[in-house]
Amino acid sequence: MNKRFLFGMLFFAVIGCVIFLVLQSRSHVAVPQSGTTIVVFGDSLVEGIGVENGSDFPSQLEKMIGVPIINAGVAGDTTAEALKRFDADVLGQDPKIVIILLGGNDALQNVSPDTTFAHLETMISRSRDHGAGVILIGVRGGLHNTEYKQRFKELARTYETAYLPDIHKGLFRDKELMTDTVHPNASGYAVIAQRIAPVVKEMLDY
Repeated sequence: MNKRFLFGMLFFAVIGCVIFLVLQSRSHVAVPQSGTTIVVFGDSLVEGIGVENGSDFPSQLEKMIGVPIINAGVAGDTTAEALKRFDADVLGQDPKIVIILLGGNDALQNVSPDTTFAHLETMISRSRDHGAGVILIGVRGGLHNTEYKQRFKELARTYETAYLPDIHKGLFRDKELMTDTVHPNASGYAVIAQRIAPVVKEMLDY
């Protein structure tokens, strides 16, 4: 065999492996089966506390991907409070993609992680039953932070959701991206939107 032939075989082998890995990673995320809208469901980080209307991350995400997005964030919501409005604010919107960002207020109020993740599991399960794809956003869990990290991962794996861990990563240390100790400013929300945009775009391809 000459070197050109060997190089060609190696090239196609590498390309084949890359394609296999991409397809394999996608197979671990359940894609949308029905629905017409994108709903971002959460607390103050979704509502956009700290910035004017239009600078919250769902609004900025909408501009990035060119598709309308419903902001279903309510400041102060725990997972228990959010679950009470889930059917109306999420399923009632005929979602194709549901982005869930909750748990921070549970941690602040020292709610048992068992309770928090049971509520999140219910939201994900109902979204999946509707036929929507789910993007789960990880948040820090205060005293339960290590447990939060593990349980977010387990929940995403069990229900085959797309998963973005620690959406605040790098923001807390940069005062130019924050309005207070919890909420980003417009530039900080833009960072969050940029992190989520590629995942939403990929899910919209199905």
